Amino acid sequence: MEYFSISKEIEAALKIHAPIVALESAVITHGLPRPFNLELAQEMESIVRSQGGIPSTIAIMNGTIKIGLSPLELEKLAFEENTRKISPRDFGIALSKKINGGTTVAGTIFAASQVGIQVFATGGIGGVHRNSNFDISADLAMLGHEKMVVICSGAKAILNIPATLEVLETYGIPVIGFQTDEFPAFYSSHSGLNVDMRAESIEDIYSLVKAHWAIGNSNSILVTVPPPKEYEINQTLIDTALQQALKEANKNHIYGAATTPYLLQKMNELTGGLSLKANLALLKRNAEIAAKIATCFSANQYHR
Repeated sequence: MEYFSISKEIEAALKIHAPIVALESAVITHGLPRPFNLELAQEMESIVRSQGGIPSTIAIMNGTIKIGLSPLELEKLAFEENTRKISPRDFGIALSKKINGGTTVAGTIFAASQVGIQVFATGGIGGVHRNSNFDISADLAMLGHEKMVVICSGAKAILNIPATLEVLETYGIPVIGFQTDEFPAFYSSHSGLNVDMRAESIEDIYSLVKAHWAIGNSNSILVTVPPPKEYEINQTLIDTALQQALKEANKNHIYGAATTPYLLQKMNELTGGLSLKANLALLKRNAEIAAKIATCFSANQYHR
């Protein structure tokens, strides 16, 4: 495939339907401060392997879409300056100009789907931004028309979660709660909003995915996992920090793609580092669950 560079390990795994887990790279380039970004990327790959899966971190480097990064490529991406945040609209620009960048949730789903990977782990999906019902992440549209099992801890806390759930419903995307009835609020298990189905086990998720795609649906399934209890943050603290961060973003004229990285950085400052700890913990947990799902698919020789 032109413009794609698939690692030998991933290429071999795809041929035998081995358990592959796609991992995004925008969290490395734009979501986390150094050196936590590299440490987290390495740990997520290690966690996937510990559960019998094969990690496939996806990024754009040297004019190609890299499906599976080497340790050296991962390190280079983590410490390189001036990388671009790559959503689907940016692929052509980045490839033609040979710009290195980290793929967003939407960008990773798009690239992973093109090569046949069907499970993806991330932290939180994008959604409808607060104070603007017209600022809607490309993540939601991509979930609406690509087949992918996406494991996350809900939508990022900086978003309008009720509106985000409405858009997910519009796109016909089932929202599954892994051992929870409630849609996680990223830093907290509690949003007060229900999921479409509670799954007690990995097998429950497998059965739902198989049925959903077997009847002709061609969109994603969202599996939401609450953050580890020991890292949850009091909702009052989160709301206070978020309001301050939004105020500062408006004052500094931060808009568009720059909004999420700015707000996440501010949230970390205003919570005394608690939001970063929670973010790292839930990312690792989601990688573990994703690997178990991918392993279940592989054991059943299931592929879409």
